[in-house]
Amino acid sequence: MNFVDCHEEKIHVSGHIQDFGYLIGLDAESQTVKFFSQNISELFPMDKSFFGKRFGDEPDVFSALLASVVFTNLDLSTIKDTDVFLDRIEIDGKIYHFTIYRLGENVFLEFEAMLEHFHQRSFVSKKYESIHNATDSEAIWNELLSSVADAVDYDRVMLYRFLEDGSGKVIAEKVKNKVESFMNLHYPESDIPRQARALYLKKRKRIFSNVYSEPVPIISSTEEAVDLTYSSVRGMSPIHGQYLKNTGVSSSFSTSIVIDNKLWGMVTCQNIEPKHIDLVNRIRAEVFTVIAANAYTSYKSRQTLADSVELDRKIVALKGKLMAYDNLEDSLFGNVAEMQEYPAADGLAIIVGHNIRTSGEVPSDENILKIVQYARENPLKNFYSSNDFSNSLQGNLGNIENAAGVMFGFTDDKRNELLIWFRKEIDGQVLWAGNPSKKTEARIIDGKEQMMISPRKSFEIYIEEIKGKAEPWKNRDIFAAKKVVATILETTYSQFRRVQELNEELKNLNEELDSFSYSISHDLGTPLTVMKLNAQLLEKSHHDHPEVRKRVSSILAEILGMENMMRGVLSLSRAKSSEINIQELPTADIISKVSSDTKLTLNENAEIKLGSLPNVMGDETMLTQVFLNIIGNAVKYSSKHENPKIEIDGKADGNHVIYKIKDNGIGIPEAAQAKMFKIFNRMDNAKSFEGNGVGLSIVYRIMNRLGGKISYESKENEGTTFILTFKRP
Repeated sequence: MNFVDCHEEKIHVSGHIQDFGYLIGLDAESQTVKFFSQNISELFPMDKSFFGKRFGDEPDVFSALLASVVFTNLDLSTIKDTDVFLDRIEIDGKIYHFTIYRLGENVFLEFEAMLEHFHQRSFVSKKYESIHNATDSEAIWNELLSSVADAVDYDRVMLYRFLEDGSGKVIAEKVKNKVESFMNLHYPESDIPRQARALYLKKRKRIFSNVYSEPVPIISSTEEAVDLTYSSVRGMSPIHGQYLKNTGVSSSFSTSIVIDNKLWGMVTCQNIEPKHIDLVNRIRAEVFTVIAANAYTSYKSRQTLADSVELDRKIVALKGKLMAYDNLEDSLFGNVAEMQEYPAADGLAIIVGHNIRTSGEVPSDENILKIVQYARENPLKNFYSSNDFSNSLQGNLGNIENAAGVMFGFTDDKRNELLIWFRKEIDGQVLWAGNPSKKTEARIIDGKEQMMISPRKSFEIYIEEIKGKAEPWKNRDIFAAKKVVATILETTYSQFRRVQELNEELKNLNEELDSFSYSISHDLGTPLTVMKLNAQLLEKSHHDHPEVRKRVSSILAEILGMENMMRGVLSLSRAKSSEINIQELPTADIISKVSSDTKLTLNENAEIKLGSLPNVMGDETMLTQVFLNIIGNAVKYSSKHENPKIEIDGKADGNHVIYKIKDNGIGIPEAAQAKMFKIFNRMDNAKSFEGNGVGLSIVYRIMNRLGGKISYESKENEGTTFILTFKRP
């Protein structure tokens, strides 16, 4: 005797349709009759002799079909599986809904009588608006059920949400005629098995008008099973039919709630008496459901954004606190109490090597070390969460007090440091709609006796006591914990682990800056002094010419500015990193001033186009020097172009701000690109321009010192784009 699990039932090839519908199947290429439902003779006088015929071969029999403008204008060989076409046709004085679609090599023509009363109900756009305008999830689902109930008028309309393990729960409900409420009841995963869920994701509305009606067989010209995945008249599974009978209902209708392309839940409608819903009202119910799914997605996105903004605010404060310590261990241990609260945990343990620091309610140190050992030795991802750690296959460490819920993340590649958040066990109950235990029964299928899962015969509330589990971690808890781990990696571990390397880099940097300082003092100091003296003499000798004195005064002001800038750079080149005044700077003001001055001194004909100029973190003197060099080079090296043009634009990207300075100048030869940031380096095609080859070298070092980076994209004779990455405020 074979055992057949309910997951193995091939519900999409039932071989039958329901008695309210009619079906004709055509071969997509030849457009000849391939199969039809046994009851099709009620609409068209046809039998097996019609196999292989086209409708045009029997115009008198199929006159109603041939009169359909929709059908006759379709090229059946080119329509796609996802295309559905609707029409209404009249047969013997009666109006039928006519649906046309394709699946694989078959074209399906489905018919069902149009109910006279469907259009008598009042449906207005206000129902759509009420769903869309609902302010939270509870209101969204209640508005949806109210709208669907008006469309289908069933005794029970409920919203069923799928849980992570495949089971489900009724989270909203609307009932009438004193039918039993199923609100808050759970249903086991076997009630809606995997293949049924997969089918509900593809075909999002389905009806079982009368569970007591006899299904109508499909007569086919081949032995190939007819795939009814997208059929609106598909015969339902006998197991599902018996399940509905056991619940005491005679008719059911449902539409799928799809969120992020996943089956999130269903609107399930049940009626005590058999009842058919017109196709138009079924479509309306489906549209209501789609609108509600979109509204829910929008609501959750707004909620997630608000949570993210609040978390980012806390993370910024946490970064400052972590940076206040001189070593990793003190940094982590000094903030353990605060980090416990980010994912709303009962306790937190921070482990650095063999040292432990805890906050809140946590397991004993001995048990914490057991969890640490397990985490370090098992090939899990670097982040893990469970609300059933004591009973899970991953943990399998037995019942550990205060560790029913566990979430941990590593902050280093060697799994030496990690944070473990804990949640305590909570006593709880799950209310099931009947005993969820699977029962089997013998059935004769194709002449063979097989054991199959038997639908539950009782839906009386069954209470399951839950032990050993914690309150599940929500997505925002997991996100918060990951954010904390990432923050530690960014602001502490990476910094402290590279102290020696940074010291060496800073030493080399200072040496090169000193070399640059000598060069700038030697090359610029004397010319500036001569310029200043001559300007002062000129100012005195033209004391009676106001316009001349005004222009000379402007020259003296610029010389003074250059002297101050030079002194600042000379001073900064010798300073330690702690002496740099890092702060949020008004980048737009700096760039505007530098652009104006550069045009005035290098090329007044240059067009400098300024885009978005967001603020950055940096030292004012260093930042000015960066833009002075880059913008100056852009103006200088594009000056020979007929229409010199420089574009400056910045944008925020995560934790950084990226600036691009683009020119249409001479470009950088490929051979020179490898040594562009070397001090005193000059390109061969730049020999006709003034310069000493130190500008890009100092910019490169300043950007490193500010915690940023510089790169470029360039082609010779086509221009250059320099890309500057700064820390975001």
